[in-house]
Amino acid sequence: MLRRSLLPGAALLAGLALTAVACGGSTETSTSPTTAAGADQPAGGDAPASTTATSEATTTTVDPGSLPQTEDRPSSDSPAFDARVQALWDGIVADDPELAQPMFFPLAAYEQVKDMADPASDYANRLMTQYAGDIHAYHAQLGDDADKATLVGMTVPDYNTQWINPGIEYNVIGYWRVLDSTLTYEVDGVEQSFNVKSMISWRGEWYVVHLIAIK
Repeated sequence: MLRRSLLPGAALLAGLALTAVACGGSTETSTSPTTAAGADQPAGGDAPASTTATSEATTTTVDPGSLPQTEDRPSSDSPAFDARVQALWDGIVADDPELAQPMFFPLAAYEQVKDMADPASDYANRLMTQYAGDIHAYHAQLGDDADKATLVGMTVPDYNTQWINPGIEYNVIGYWRVLDSTLTYEVDGVEQSFNVKSMISWRGEWYVVHLIAIK
């Protein structure tokens, strides 16, 4: 590391001071309080410890249902879609509807879409009750194969996809809808499947609204 000597500068200052005294003048030395010799220095000559302020970045997760709808046509070929399909599958295998919740249409979006007095009540008492029952039913169909069944993926049929204008399904906002998608899994090398009756879009993403049947 490059080190700089302070001795030549100190000698020069001393010489200037002597010259000033000889001429009958006086010198005043102003020293910054932070560099004055002996000013609150720790014992042993150690430098004062420095304090470094750190800030932690906070990550805010935005509920997509709280954002406005778009007319973007959903894709079934994206990491986000695959993650939601995996959540659905995990819920079926574990017989746990809560694990499958990410694949279900968001409540905040449902409140924006539906033209009814209390969409939140309909969401909780009808849709979510049906969804939970369907998760349990599909788990029961897996039976003893639940522990060894593996997910293959979900096929979304383009020919069953259409844009639903406001007013068609008690909706005030339009959305894409697709019927009869296929959730494929494998047991002992043999592919089997579950039907996914109805999905609708929100901001270009597919979400389940009816798993086994529209009720």
